Amino acid sequence: MTDIKKIKTLGDLKASGYKARSIKDELRENLIEAIKSKKTVFPGILGYEDSVIPEMERAILSKHNILLLGLRGQAKTRMARQLTTLLDEFIPVVAGSEINDDPMAPISRFAIDIIKEKGDKTPIEWLHRSERYSEKLATPDVSVADLIGDVDPIKAATQKLSYADERVIHYGIIPRSNRCIFVINELPDLQARIQVALFNILQEGDIQIRGFKLRLLLDIQFVFTANPEDYTNRGSIVTPLKDRIESQILTHYPQTIEISKTITEQEARVEALKSNTIYVPEAAKYLLEQIAMEARNSEYVDAKSGVSARLTITAYENLVSSAERRLLLYGEKNTAIRITDFWSIIPAITGKIELVYEGEQEGPLVVAQTLLSKAIRTLFETIFPNPEKAKKKKMNNPYSEIINWFAEGNTIDIPVDIKDKDLYKQMSKIPTLEDLVTASIDIENKKDIPFYMEFCLHGMAAYSMIGKDVLGHTFQFRDLMQSMFNLDEFTN
Repeated sequence: MTDIKKIKTLGDLKASGYKARSIKDELRENLIEAIKSKKTVFPGILGYEDSVIPEMERAILSKHNILLLGLRGQAKTRMARQLTTLLDEFIPVVAGSEINDDPMAPISRFAIDIIKEKGDKTPIEWLHRSERYSEKLATPDVSVADLIGDVDPIKAATQKLSYADERVIHYGIIPRSNRCIFVINELPDLQARIQVALFNILQEGDIQIRGFKLRLLLDIQFVFTANPEDYTNRGSIVTPLKDRIESQILTHYPQTIEISKTITEQEARVEALKSNTIYVPEAAKYLLEQIAMEARNSEYVDAKSGVSARLTITAYENLVSSAERRLLLYGEKNTAIRITDFWSIIPAITGKIELVYEGEQEGPLVVAQTLLSKAIRTLFETIFPNPEKAKKKKMNNPYSEIINWFAEGNTIDIPVDIKDKDLYKQMSKIPTLEDLVTASIDIENKKDIPFYMEFCLHGMAAYSMIGKDVLGHTFQFRDLMQSMFNLDEFTN
């Protein structure tokens, strides 16, 4: 097509060879070109390469309206927003049109009248694809007027129009999204009578406003999102509407820790890491993802509500900020993430999980601590010798000297904000602890050693080989029996 800056009228547009096409044809044809050229259609969407993305592409090729059904934090809205990359960079519209009328196929009274009056001299404007996306969060107070439109008495009065004149109509967000992608998030939250108002748009492509004999053949790509929990707790998608949405695509959480870890690192905003002053061991990243995995399988957490990917993203940000705060407190140049930093992520956990009755009885703080302890326990046996097998060994138990040292009455205290050198000094008092770490793990970076030493202590406590008490902002490790006696005294 000719340079769009030179195309300013309907006559110029006709001369350029422009041909009108629907948005679904536009998406389909541009997707075909993207697939042929091996272009990534949904950049940054990880873990969906063999599941959700192929389903989305099939739906677009079929020219379907789409329902993305899945739990919170599964990139449903993000995928919908990325559909704009499959639109043409610019499309022509009749200048001044409220509903993006195609100059070659106008549908509004305004556009039809102006083309009838000015013919090929009708002025046109160019709409960029970034402006062709509309989104509405479904809430119980959304009305038909919000979505479809209503009579505007002020317009009738100022323009001295009869209420029988369709020019008094104030269009809602759906007509204004003509030739655009329109997304309704959390569809079941719409009242049933509002959902009914969408029937004709999806089936016939037209709208009805009040008593007007009006038939606007809207050209819209609809994308709806919903959470399966909503079907029972807050509302439902009425059956006739669901029947008119041609493709329902199920989303899911990352199926491996590797994918989840990559997503977290991609999405987290961690300015402090850019200065290379904070070192994050790979094991710390895996532990963070394991916490989310434990939450999704926990008897305390509502599985129907789900555990958003935002849990690990915000937790990772808190984790790094905890280390950054320590740097600022002591005026040091660098530090590394440690296990005690994980207690700083509890606010990120408690705000991202919905508890069932048993969880409410325990309380969100206790549940968060339990999830962390379970994650440490799960990861511990993949790094260190299996504790259950080690207990059965009468000889060569790799943990025996550490256990015996604590059994002799020794303890160590690890404050949350202890300096790095003091932390290492404290843990170095424990015989064979560092040797156990270096024997169990192929250490590539010496900065990992303190992390694994501390991790080993927390893991042994999780497996009830030694005791661990939380005293204010300090973790105290001691003999298991002594810790139990202290607990009895405290509870009595």
